[in-house]
Amino acid sequence: MTKLENISMIKEANIYFDGKVTSRAIMLADGTRQTLGVMLPGEYTFNTQEAEIMEMMSGELEIKLPGEGWRTLHTPETFNVPANSSFDLKVHTVTDYCCTYIEA
Repeated sequence: MTKLENISMIKEANIYFDGKVTSRAIMLADGTRQTLGVMLPGEYTFNTQEAEIMEMMSGELEIKLPGEGWRTLHTPETFNVPANSSFDLKVHTVTDYCCTYIEA
């Protein structure tokens, strides 16, 4: 889906890693929560509380999910992150992403 309609958005940005990762939270009409963001090149570790679906819309990075080795992802690509875990990223180019939160 490239166009989102009938959404609510939180104006305040989520800012992580000294501004190298930013996002904005949105709510879809069906109640689904997402964040739309940008990651600058760098290495990051993210912790999750809820399961997530991460959709890369542009960029290139390496990812290390729990119990897996490093793998390179290119646009467009999607990966799932389990709840209550962490994952590592090596972002090689500016990366545009959408994160969808999966409530249990």
